[in-house]
Amino acid sequence: MKPSQKSKPSPSQLFFVSIFILYMIVPIIATYIFSVATRWDRTILPEGYTLDGYREVMKNASFYITLQHSLILSVGSVLVSLIMVVPTAYWVHTKLPSAKPLLDLLMILPFGIPGVVLALALVQVYNFPPINRSPFLLTAATVVFTMPFMYRSVSNNLEAVDIPTLTEAAQSLGANITNVLMRVIIPSIFPGILSGSLLVFATVFAEFTLARLIVGAGFKTFPMLLVEYTRKDGTIAAGLSVISFTIAWIVSLLILWVSSKGLKTSHDVVRAR
Repeated sequence: MKPSQKSKPSPSQLFFVSIFILYMIVPIIATYIFSVATRWDRTILPEGYTLDGYREVMKNASFYITLQHSLILSVGSVLVSLIMVVPTAYWVHTKLPSAKPLLDLLMILPFGIPGVVLALALVQVYNFPPINRSPFLLTAATVVFTMPFMYRSVSNNLEAVDIPTLTEAAQSLGANITNVLMRVIIPSIFPGILSGSLLVFATVFAEFTLARLIVGAGFKTFPMLLVEYTRKDGTIAAGLSVISFTIAWIVSLLILWVSSKGLKTSHDVVRAR
């Protein structure tokens, strides 16, 4: 029998895919152009181009402080999410499968609770020092808010792998539960962990409502600075949006590159054995 050949996409499929790509890319390109435009309200293309907006932002000390705060908050949220979600999801899939429907239901709640309600509730309940209006409370809020992204990615990968068989095989060779989780399960579901981490990082880095209501000016983040410039100068605000998107894009590429190197190294070790 001849090997099956992949069918070529039809013109209608190419058309709809092209429309979707344009729908996603055009606003980003327009934002990039607007951030360097001198004036863009009377003609199809900008009347001129300048980098003065970027220069003004770079001179502002708040730019670097807020950028640092947002990076710390995003990375911290990813780490806390991994520590909480991965062992819990593994334990539920192997030891307590009856609790999985309840956990799936709990993961829907953050989508139904507005960020304003979540922030005000946390501020009212945890109103004692040193937690009240602190970065730690903000990190806890962002972890709850983004937990469905991490849990769904990890859970889907756990369902795609024969976790009980892998666990029993590793334990039969003398591995304890920590070694099973770190050396067997996590490498097996690493694509899901990576996807969840990217979603959490991107969401937290752009989060404004929780940061504004929980910490305010005490721990000013990058989106808060962007909103301030939105009221002052739309061009500079567009430049900040471009910087935010570019940073998230670069970090995503770095995570993908590091993870690919790690997977390649692990595969080489396995082959050497």
